[in-house]
Amino acid sequence: MRTTKSGSVARLAAAAAALTAIAGIMTSTAGHAAGATRHYPVPYTFAANVLGAAHPYSDPPGSNDWSCRPGSVHPRPVVLVHGFASVMNDTWQTYSPLLANEGYCVFALNYGVPDGTSFPLDQVGGRTPLEDSAQELAAFVDRVRTATGVSQVDIVGHSEGTQMPNYYLKRLGGSAHVHTFVALAPFWRGTNAAGLATATLLAGRFGYAPVVNGVLDPLCAACRQLLAGSDYYAAFGDPVVPGVNYTSIVTRYDELAVPYTSGIASGMHNITLQDQCLLDHSEHFAILSDPVAGADILNALDPAHPRPVPCVYVPPFLG
Repeated sequence: MRTTKSGSVARLAAAAAALTAIAGIMTSTAGHAAGATRHYPVPYTFAANVLGAAHPYSDPPGSNDWSCRPGSVHPRPVVLVHGFASVMNDTWQTYSPLLANEGYCVFALNYGVPDGTSFPLDQVGGRTPLEDSAQELAAFVDRVRTATGVSQVDIVGHSEGTQMPNYYLKRLGGSAHVHTFVALAPFWRGTNAAGLATATLLAGRFGYAPVVNGVLDPLCAACRQLLAGSDYYAAFGDPVVPGVNYTSIVTRYDELAVPYTSGIASGMHNITLQDQCLLDHSEHFAILSDPVAGADILNALDPAHPRPVPCVYVPPFLG
């Protein structure tokens, strides 16, 4: 029987549809490469993080897809670590989808909420001792490595999320499992925001330290550790852990990492945003939705394929 041209086209279309269906089944059962199935909006405004606070334990866009498998272009998953008084969904509304769209497997965690904490403090992370939070990060990184089948991850952290991971790297053997560490608004020698470190030092000299500590520690054991001059920093020493590639991104307008130069250390690639763009007025929070910092993050994670860093006006607090 003679086959018409229209019949051949119909058979080819049917075969293509069948192959597409088979490919879809294979993808759903065998996992997928990062960034292969969806493109996420990237909001360069801190308002997105404010809205994310309404659902603090939701996954940031593009993150925590446990079927994701790193590809050859970006072979390491990225773990996002939020800062003090934050959780993952009110921190990573910009950089999580940005990284996912670039083809990274992205993972984020909440940490530092004391056991037995009730609403609303159960939505305020980063409060437990840094040593305890570092144990939570270690377990999460192990879970990510097991799920993705890799030996190392990269970390992007903000504020306390730059200090706590360094304990994991230096004291818990994490340096064997982390290739690159990108720190946003860090303070490697502690912070003196609002003069708190000075006030705490004076309280100790005048004998009021037990009173101050007794009030502060039950609410936030990590707070006193993060202050300049604390016992934590005195014991920690050099923040640079051999074998890890550090990029430290700071802003001159930082109101919580005080002075902002405490985020600059030898042995790291140090970036001050205003050295790249005088129009960038981001501070401790707007740095989380900053296209200038976003480009720096991408370049730090993939230095073999650098991209131009834009210079655009970034207002404080709003991003």
